[in-house]
Amino acid sequence: MKLMRLLDLMAAMVLLVYVGLSPPLVAGDPGRRVSMTLVRGAAALGAFCLDGSLPAYHLDRGFGAGSDNWLLQFEGGGWCNDIASCKDRSKTHRGSTRYMTKTAVFTGILSNNASLNPDFYNWNKVRLRYCDGASFAGDRQVGNGTSMLYFRGQRIWNAIILDLLPKGLANAEKALLTGCSAGGLSTFLHCDNFTSYLPKTADVKCMSDAGFFLDAIDVASNRTMRSFYKQLVSLQGVQKNLDPNCTHAFYPEPSLCFFPQYALRFIKTPMFILNSAYDVFQFHHGLVPPSADPTGRWNRCKVNVTACNPHQLDALQGFRTDMLGALMNFFRNSTRGGMFINSCFDHCQSALQETWLSPTSPRVHNMTIAKTVGDWYFGRGEDVKEIDCPYPCDKTCHNLIPASTTDSLAPNAPDHKSLGTGSQVFQNDLIS
Repeated sequence: MKLMRLLDLMAAMVLLVYVGLSPPLVAGDPGRRVSMTLVRGAAALGAFCLDGSLPAYHLDRGFGAGSDNWLLQFEGGGWCNDIASCKDRSKTHRGSTRYMTKTAVFTGILSNNASLNPDFYNWNKVRLRYCDGASFAGDRQVGNGTSMLYFRGQRIWNAIILDLLPKGLANAEKALLTGCSAGGLSTFLHCDNFTSYLPKTADVKCMSDAGFFLDAIDVASNRTMRSFYKQLVSLQGVQKNLDPNCTHAFYPEPSLCFFPQYALRFIKTPMFILNSAYDVFQFHHGLVPPSADPTGRWNRCKVNVTACNPHQLDALQGFRTDMLGALMNFFRNSTRGGMFINSCFDHCQSALQETWLSPTSPRVHNMTIAKTVGDWYFGRGEDVKEIDCPYPCDKTCHNLIPASTTDSLAPNAPDHKSLGTGSQVFQNDLIS
């Protein structure tokens, strides 16, 4: 079967399934709507979305003691790795600001409510809209005489930063660069570069949410994600924007440095890794991509882990083992890094209030994600690295898995909880 070409579309389909099963956000927190800002100076820098439209971000101003602190969040949304898929993407909100919603809901780590986001509520918070299809890392353009595709993610990143510097970012005292999914991968790629823009006295750190994409061997013994990323890096001109120390170390396969597991040891800025050991996107597209399961033997398992057979459960536990193995050097040797690796079937947990911080949010060793990230950033613990026990031991997860059935999602079952990315916030972003 032909290699999947449009991971962002498949991710959207997966998320939309979960959306319909989600409980509402925490009562009394409908989320703060923040208006979009187009980067008017981007054209002079050659920074365009796939279709040539101007890039954009949403800025929620900080206040009080947080007025000089900044949190920037990369938006996620998959990738495109060939002309056809990128052209299709350019006609959607994943490739053009023309199709994007003009407001974004800020919740979770972007909330301005002290009780829901105690460590970062009063910071300047920015959501960087994603419209290039290469985690803000490409720099190329292609045309066929009648139309043009702009692979200018790196320039978009630079243009947004340059737009924010005179708005106060240049005077930042504290800063945190974060992102979810493809945006979480962006955090690895741009962490040190972010530091270079800010004052040397600033306390700068980075946090990736669901961005630790593995160079996994799928159930058909292929490296689907490696092939996909290699095509993406080549098409979009990403290689020149990867860490040169990494690309030198991994010559003649420089595209491997698009994988966080290989880039991580070259990052100098303190990094926090938030990820599920059973990340549902990687489960569906890295471990069991459609190309590796043409007969659909994994279909029931994909939507309900209690329907997985012993062989399938072994494969999932093996994926967890591989992820922890890829993180082991960081876990043992990083003195400034932090991590929260839970055992939930989830994808993106920091931007959703119910998983970031709520009475029912996931916990590892009784620590919420918000508390763990805050303790790491502000140095309230010596070694802030939390690793969960393997599935099914964690009873705090926001899983798609109902406890009462093996053959349906049973959204109304008493013990059913939503998958982490399933919320009205993300639904609006996916279907607008």
